Amino acid sequence: MGIKKAYEQKQQAQLDEWSAKIDTLKAKADKAEANTKIEYYKEIEKLKSMKDDASNKISELKSATDDAWEGLKKGMDNAWNSLSDAVKSATSRIKS
Repeated sequence: MGIKKAYEQKQQAQLDEWSAKIDTLKAKADKAEANTKIEYYKEIEKLKSMKDDASNKISELKSATDDAWEGLKKGMDNAWNSLSDAVKSATSRIKS
């Protein structure tokens, strides 16, 4: 397996993990008080948008040539770091 393919699989697995965490946060938000629920939903929508952006980056990576994918990797790593930080932050704030 090539480095590009391994990187794609690693990033897809991480994205799948974050999707599951976002679903868990949504379930916790559903149980919150009304005012808190609105705040949580806004945060979850932000996470979903970031996840969609990351998913689009995976699609770009998959369609990139072997020579071009290195250039996409830096932007993808930045998106991953931002999404990772946002998920961690939301997880610490959204309690059941």
